[in-house]
Amino acid sequence: MKYFPHAISLLSLIIICSYVKYDNSRAESATITKKAVTADMPRYNINHAPGGEYMGYLNAVSLDIPSELTFAGERVPLEIPDVKERLDRELLINTYWHSSTIVLIKKAHRWLPQIEEILKKNDIPDDFKYLTAIEGGFANVVSPSNAVGFWQILESSGKENGLEIDREVDERYDPLKATEAACSYLRKSYKKFGNWTNVAASYNRGMAGLQRALDNQKVDSYYDLLLNEETSRYVFRILAIKEIIEHPKKYGFNIEKKHLYDAEELRYVEVDHDIKDLIAFAKDQGINYKLLKRHNPWLRDDHLDVSRNQVYRIAIPVSN
Repeated sequence: MKYFPHAISLLSLIIICSYVKYDNSRAESATITKKAVTADMPRYNINHAPGGEYMGYLNAVSLDIPSELTFAGERVPLEIPDVKERLDRELLINTYWHSSTIVLIKKAHRWLPQIEEILKKNDIPDDFKYLTAIEGGFANVVSPSNAVGFWQILESSGKENGLEIDREVDERYDPLKATEAACSYLRKSYKKFGNWTNVAASYNRGMAGLQRALDNQKVDSYYDLLLNEETSRYVFRILAIKEIIEHPKKYGFNIEKKHLYDAEELRYVEVDHDIKDLIAFAKDQGINYKLLKRHNPWLRDDHLDVSRNQVYRIAIPVSN
């Protein structure tokens, strides 16, 4: 017990030294943060030292709203206060939802050029390519209402616009064929409304639903309508994604070209006969079943029955 006071003294010395070291560390950290704050760094960006040590901070700030904006060549009336605020909301959400927006930009590099070609061929304005970003996020998702794919197409609408949908084949899962079907809908909608912004809103609410809202409220513009929250946000979500994808650095997204997702090289096999085993078919083509389904998600079973005079084109990835 006679050594007990010495033990307490030693313990106290250790605690004091530890505190001094901690306090110095805090001071150094504050100095680093101060340097980072005053450094000439891109807005909204995280800065890193050459060795990978964290040297900066995330600069969360309000955003400048574009002074002018169009959708499909039609002017967005940003002088209307609620229009400006609705756009501001969607820009903020997508600017600061970093992981989701980064993945969206990466996928856009792969899919938008392919979708652009189909829209151009069908005389649909190029801005409609951004519908795929907010509908399915360039993924074959299924909604609670069983809308499917990049364009979130319901079974009835898909069949009405030329897609094959059954237990073995569902072309809503083919991004490019689904784009053709979406173009068919968009053409019909434009014939009805004569206004591309209203056409975009109708893709969410339906042609009948949008027309009913316009008639009831005695207006002719989407921007003058009082709508349910989903449709009220819909066009502004498109505008926000368009703005961010077209000007990523303006909103703090510094994505290196090597990090973008490229389109994969494919060859096509035409099939005019039944395939009893798609796993065996994939092996015969030099790939596995996973890759077959990755590039042909419209194949919904493990076999394929082919009707007389019918031909399917099956995509096969080309080995590097």
